[in-house]
Amino acid sequence: MPHRTRPMTALLVFTGLNVILVSTITPVYDFVCFLPYWERRREHRHQDRQAALTKDSR
Repeated sequence: MPHRTRPMTALLVFTGLNVILVSTITPVYDFVCFLPYWERRREHRHQDRQAALTKDSR
């Protein structure tokens, strides 16, 4: 006997999973993107760029 497909159940599970993933992406994104490491690295790169610009303009 072949397995009976349930498209409505599959659609609801798929939609529910996507809603959960979308609702949890913002805190994960904020955690990863705003870690102190990245802030220090961004500041250091900014200082390096400023130093290079001032050295080139002399």
